[in-house]
Formats: sequence, C-alpha cells, structure tokens
Amino acid sequence: MGLCEGRVVIVTGAGRGLGRAYALGLAAEGAAVVVNDLGVGGAGEATAEDPAGAVAAAIVAAGGRAVANRDDVADWESGRRIVAAALAAFGRLDAVVNNAGFVRDRMFVSATPEEWDAVMRVHLRGHFCVSRHAVDHWRAEAKAGRPVDARILNTTSGAGLQGSVGQSAYAAAKGGIAALTLVQAAELGRYGIMVNALAPQARTRMTEPAFGAAMRRTEGGLDLYDPANTAPLVAWACSADAAGITGQVFELLGGRLSVALGWTDGPAEDRGARWPAAEVGAAVRRLLAARPPPKPVWGG
Repeated sequence: MGLCEGRVVIVTGAGRGLGRAYALGLAAEGAAVVVNDLGVGGAGEATAEDPAGAVAAAIVAAGGRAVANRDDVADWESGRRIVAAALAAFGRLDAVVNNAGFVRDRMFVSATPEEWDAVMRVHLRGHFCVSRHAVDHWRAEAKAGRPVDARILNTTSGAGLQGSVGQSAYAAAKGGIAALTLVQAAELGRYGIMVNALAPQARTRMTEPAFGAAMRRTEGGLDLYDPANTAPLVAWACSADAAGITGQVFELLGGRLSVALGWTDGPAEDRGARWPAAEVGAAVRRLLAARPPPKPVWGG
C-alpha cells in the first residue's frame, strides 16, 4: 500500500517538469490526482498543447486514478471548478499542491507593469484562488463534524527566500508565498489543515535557460536536478504521515533535504534610551558583524 493510498490530491501546473513528476509520484503512492495544467508556454503564452491530458492518461494507463483539468488557477471561478473536479471525480479532497507558475525574467530597470502583474497573478493569486476554495470545503467538513486531515503545499523558491538577480517580480511573488504559508499554517490548523511550502531545486523550463549546464550536474551517479527527486517529499507532505507538520519551508537538492530557518531575531543592542542619529551607523555595523552572514542573492 502506498503512502497516499485513498487520498485525493490536486496538483496545479502538473503537465510538465516538477508538476508532472509530482503527479506521477503521488499516483505511484496510491493517490488519485487532479492533473491541472492550462497548457501555456514557459512565459505564460498560449499554446495548442494538452499536457494535463497526457499526464492523466499516463497515470490511468499505469493503473492509477487521475482526471485532467485545464482551468486557470488564477481565476476565481476556475479555482472553484478545480476543487469541484476533485469532488466530482473522486468524492473527496485531501491535498492541494500549488505548483503552477511561469517567469518573465527581467532586470528591475527593464521590468514592465504588464510583466509584473502577470507574474504576481499566476503565482500569488493562483495560490490564493485554488486554496481558498479547498479551504472552504474543508472548513465546511470540519463544521459538520467530519474529520479533516488536509494539506496545502505551496511553492516558494530560493529566489523568494534570498532574492535572484533578474527576477524581481518572480522573487517578490515567491517571497510572498513563503509569508502566506506562515499565515495559512497559523490560521488553518484549527480545521485540520496543515500548510507547508517547498523551495525546489530542479531542472525545468524555468531554470534550465538561466542555469544551463549546471542543471545537468550529477553526484555519485545521482542526477541532482532531476525533478523526480522532489516527488517523494511532495507525496509525504500530502500524506497522513505529515500530520502535525505545518508552517515549514522545505528545500531539497538531489538527496539533501533541509528545513529553512526563516526570518528570526538577530543580534540586538539596547541603549536604554532613544538613539541619536549619529550613533545608529556604528551600532548597525556592530550588529552586522555579529550576525551570521546571509545566503547570497542568486546571481549576485
């Protein structure tokens, strides 16, 4: 019996790359999967492709359960339809993996309002719309006295945790998702909903053009950036075994799994009185010298 036997999971952006690996991995662990993908290109442009249908068909051909969904995660009514698709096909919903997204890489001085809004829409609003409708369902179940053991797994990024040169919109959106995860975890635990986030490091349409040959690195025979490496962590995070784990950001590269520390209080000096402006600079330099160095900005 797989780790996710009997559970029903929505995976957004599941037609390619990481999302595809997640959907296949969840199905292999026994989950029924709603494979959501709008079929757009790497920058969000329209295509005639149907990757959601292809992944759902592959799961069914392997003996699993899956349905394809082609709704836009960032549209409010589409988010409702994605959740309804899970309930109609499988009679329940246990987890949402918010994975859909694209990039519009641009140095800040060249970024346009249209590009900024498009990235914010798919990442931030996309995480909101699907999860809000899922939470409405789970909250109603809890209020009706039916047990809820639900999961939301959000997708942040190293770009969101420490910044990335040339990706101001993407980094800002992914940083917002990390903060959203903390708030959701604090608010939704009372209903039986665990909320965590993942900052994946994998070879995808978004990362390969930027990082090139580095995305092909191997170590001890392991393809470090293979999207399939992350699938077992996603399956676990959606499983009953993840009960009680909430408000965390996980990172995984190859076989190295880590839990992010997040923002926390650093060194401090208490003067016991209001600081004179002329003394602030020296105090700040002492504090910076006393704290551990931060991870560098990607590409910096």
